[in-house]
Amino acid sequence: MKKLMTTTLSALLSVTVLMTGCTQGKNTTDTDKRSTNAPAGEKGTDPTSEPKKDITVSVYDRGSVPAAEGTTEDNRWTKWLNESGPSNVKFVPIPRWESAQKLNVLFASGSAPDLIFEYNPVIMDTFYTQKQLMPLDDLIEKHSTVYKNLLEQYPALRKVGTKSDGKLYSVARLASVQPIHGLLIRKDWLDKLGLEVPTTVEELLTVAKAFTEQDPDGNNADDTYGISLSFKSQDVIQSFFNAYGINPAIPLVVENGELVISWENQKLAVDYMKQIFEMGAADKDFLNDANGAKAKQDFLNGKLGIYPNQVGTYFDFAVNSLSVLKKNDPAAEVIPIAYPASSKGSYNPAFTNPVQVTAYVNANAKNPDAVMKYIDFASEVSTGRKLGYGDDGTHHVIGENGCPVVTDADKFKNEVAYNGDLQMLVSGLLDVECGDPELKFNVNDPIQKEGLEMHRMAKEAYLDVNKPYPGITHPEHYPMLPEDLSLIMTGAIEAIQPIWYKSVLGGSSYTTDQAMQDAIMAWEKSGGKKVEDWYQDWYINSKDTAFLAKDIYDMIETK
Repeated sequence: MKKLMTTTLSALLSVTVLMTGCTQGKNTTDTDKRSTNAPAGEKGTDPTSEPKKDITVSVYDRGSVPAAEGTTEDNRWTKWLNESGPSNVKFVPIPRWESAQKLNVLFASGSAPDLIFEYNPVIMDTFYTQKQLMPLDDLIEKHSTVYKNLLEQYPALRKVGTKSDGKLYSVARLASVQPIHGLLIRKDWLDKLGLEVPTTVEELLTVAKAFTEQDPDGNNADDTYGISLSFKSQDVIQSFFNAYGINPAIPLVVENGELVISWENQKLAVDYMKQIFEMGAADKDFLNDANGAKAKQDFLNGKLGIYPNQVGTYFDFAVNSLSVLKKNDPAAEVIPIAYPASSKGSYNPAFTNPVQVTAYVNANAKNPDAVMKYIDFASEVSTGRKLGYGDDGTHHVIGENGCPVVTDADKFKNEVAYNGDLQMLVSGLLDVECGDPELKFNVNDPIQKEGLEMHRMAKEAYLDVNKPYPGITHPEHYPMLPEDLSLIMTGAIEAIQPIWYKSVLGGSSYTTDQAMQDAIMAWEKSGGKKVEDWYQDWYINSKDTAFLAKDIYDMIETK
């Protein structure tokens, strides 16, 4: 059990950080040409005007690049960025879910990349306090055109990237608000068993049990289970009960206008997971599925009926996941459903970050001017279109609306879809011509047409400004704890997370009531009250100026 807890905990120690999918947009027409169509009418720097300088750039390694395409650091798109961009780039692969460990090793050895892409601000805050990051104000003023103009037009970019010393340390992108978490369900299984779409947590349990016990795939084998409890599925379930806080173990949430740690809400969520586990409706080995890979494979193989997950964009889901499921089970029908109501109310899911910090410059970068030129190039609308759609005539055609339409989903999946992490500076919101996510779907492709229907259903179910957001803000906009309090928080998480898991697995011998008492005791013993007081003071003093859930909702309403 100890090994089981430790393995899972290592994947959950950091703040729960959401990942947006690829941005939408048009592309240039072939890989040896570069469009000068840049945001704000600004033309990109001609990469042939002066000798290119060498830089190193990190890129997440998800193990998703097909062997025929090369590797994470060497494939057709890294080559295109080198051929078409203003700098000679050596890409450095960073394991997606082990980025903290990898970056720590690289910085400690003096070999960290010049430009670091990272979604988790907590990881990068550590390097900021160690003075490992370069302030960007002068660099942008002297060497930027594209991003400099974006800062002037969208002050929120500077707001989210400025640290306590008043200097800008990070680069961000803009996006429309989209649901990133979701609750997916096999509609064909519901129909086969004569069940309605569940609208309450109790009804969801009933459906999960039926999916496990009543042979919904009709193969006369006991080989299905109702719902996933792995990895991000836990975040979704916590959201049902307003327990999706700053960390999976610490439910820091807003209730009745006040910032509190709601141990009771967390207990409700753990109670629910315990019920699922004890009725046999989830994989008994879910804790060892630390990154959710097994749950995903079970879903794609047609063995999982309810999939709470970080869905990303529904275009990517259709191309990368729904297409696989349909090959394995052509009759499969998947729909996103609204989060079920609980005793705490009805909540929206987590959203994408509309103003998202994604990039930082190493303080020891040898050619910071070349890094800035690459940032400009990677921020251009034309770059996003190219990476987002691939080559005209090969991966897409220009549709009647003047925007690219993917023509061969399998070819797109194998040759384009894996490059999303090269698009972390692309602001999809700026592509006014083709930035609407719906325009990316090819309605003549049955899989993409189904994905478009899912996208629309998700918007209807999840972008509901009348429902509260499950958290204070997007996790990437939480404030940075002082170093001493950060150490307290880390120690508290290490002590508390195994308590909740022990309760899920412990049956009647270890109840959730006892777990809650033990969690509170561990929190107090670790000095957690200091952390709690700090967050409460921050909320009282900053709730009118910080980027909070209300700001995200404002962006939904003004879209």
